[in-house]
Amino acid sequence: MTHEFTGSEFWNERYKNESYMYGVQVNDFLQAQAHLISHGGQVLSLAEGEGRNAVYLAQQGYHVHGVDFSLNGQEKALKLAKAHKVVIEYDLADLTAYKMGVASWDAVVSIFCHLHDTERLTVYKSVKQALKPGGVFILEAYNRKQLKYGTGGPRDASYLASLDQLKEFFEEFDLILAQDIVREIHEGEHHFGSSAVTQFIARKPTK
Repeated sequence: MTHEFTGSEFWNERYKNESYMYGVQVNDFLQAQAHLISHGGQVLSLAEGEGRNAVYLAQQGYHVHGVDFSLNGQEKALKLAKAHKVVIEYDLADLTAYKMGVASWDAVVSIFCHLHDTERLTVYKSVKQALKPGGVFILEAYNRKQLKYGTGGPRDASYLASLDQLKEFFEEFDLILAQDIVREIHEGEHHFGSSAVTQFIARKPTK
């Protein structure tokens, strides 16, 4: 990843303080949809940041592996997991080069993981390969309408989600949810207020 918003220096700076920039509570969309993941399944969480989503999933009995390239984020995530008496795995890596494996995960979770237009499909391709048959991809991200709200996320449209692109790229998957909505988000200092988001859930075919 060569772009500023997706650079490790940007995120290390954001995560350097003791406070949790996006709070310590799970993203409520993920919380509502976690039941779609096989009980006790293996979950990969992309751009896990400070650990709030991974810790929640671990509390629900999932085996969770986060990936991000912020050392400060990793340290805070592991600290949060310890405080909640759960175990999570956490790799430091660039998502565009990260080896997710083949048929390795019951779910891949992408919560506010904003990738540049030139990098996004590379990561989606890895997600496709990495999911087990019957596994689910759960995504929430700001879309381009978010630029007029300014309540969180990148200020560059090149990083914002496209529902049409997601539907096209995962066309062979079974779509569970695919929508652009405006909703209230209250997650720490940087996600706060009415927000334009894309919500997307797709299940990999079993045959």
